Order: sequence, then C-alpha cells, then structure tokens
Amino acid sequence: MSETNARPTEPGGPTGSDGSVRPTAPARPAEPTEATEATEATENGDRLSRTAIGVFRLNGRFLSVAEELAGPAGLTAARWQVLGAVLGEPLPVSGIARSMGITRQSVQRIADLLVEQGLGEYVANPAHRRAKLLRPTADGRAAVSRITPAHAEFAARLAGELGEEQFALTVQVLERLSAAMDTLTSAAGPPPASSGGSGRG
Repeated sequence: MSETNARPTEPGGPTGSDGSVRPTAPARPAEPTEATEATEATENGDRLSRTAIGVFRLNGRFLSVAEELAGPAGLTAARWQVLGAVLGEPLPVSGIARSMGITRQSVQRIADLLVEQGLGEYVANPAHRRAKLLRPTADGRAAVSRITPAHAEFAARLAGELGEEQFALTVQVLERLSAAMDTLTSAAGPPPASSGGSGRG
C-alpha cells in the first residue's frame, strides 16, 4: 500500500483533491415542527391536569387532617385557619383573605363567629377607619396552643414518610407553584378566589 493511500483522513472534515481538509459547516439545530409543538402542548396540558387533581386531592386530605387536629381544641379547620393568620399581627378581613387565598365573604363569616365565641376581637385599624382588624383573644391563643402537640406529632410522621430532604423540597415546589399561579390570569381574567375552607365555620 502506498504512503499516500495509507494516510489517514485528518479530523475536521473531508479532504480536497490537494489533500487539504475542508471545514464542515456546523449542524443547524432542528426547528420545532408542528408535531413537536403539538406533543409539548399535550404533555403540558396533561401536567396541568395532574397537578390540579393532585392539589384538589391534597386540599381535601389536609382539611380532613385539620378537622381532626382542631376538633379537640373546640375549633374547626376554617376557624383555626383564620386564627392562625392573625397570630403574628392583627389583620383586616381582606388581608386575611389575600394571605390565605380564600374569599373575603368566607373570612368575614368566620371572623364574626370567632368574635361571638370569644376567640377573636375586632380592634381599630389606624390605616382604615371602616376596615377593622381581627386579632385573637387570650382564649383564642390558648385554643390554638392546644393544637400544637398534635400538629407537631403529625408533622414528624409526615417528615418520616417523605424524608427530611424531600419534605423541604416539597415545600419549595408548592410555594413556587403558588407564586407562579398568582402571576397568571386565564383568558377570562384573574382566577376566582377559592373558598379554601371545608364549608364549615
């Protein structure tokens, strides 16, 4: 075999008649096709449906657990939810509704029941004369504190089931999902506020 015939092809592309290497044009990225876009749309639609179904199911399970935890303290899940929102600082009904993602009407009804029950009280709002602030009374704080041991025990069981790392990751993903949903609007306008409660005061 001659030396010329034995010469290996140099990297970089095919050789010309003079033995020089011709550069190879970079491959162009494939442009998305209608079929690819349709597949992605189908997959995203499926993800949205599965996410919604999962959240609805979780909402039901969390409400059920909350009722079990709150019952011995003389509260319902909804009353515990509203009291919990004002443990740190008094809030107007509209502020509670925004923070919890439930309707103002639902919060107003529950707040009135808490006041009637002696677990909450309305105080003046320096920023808005007509929109009073709701805050827990001493009895309201005591009722919530009675839930704390059972709440901590269930949290430990859930952490044991998921694992500490996955539990923390789950919280981050759900918070990111909630933030993303808050920024989006449907074709018909902003998504309606959910009642967020169990239907019980």
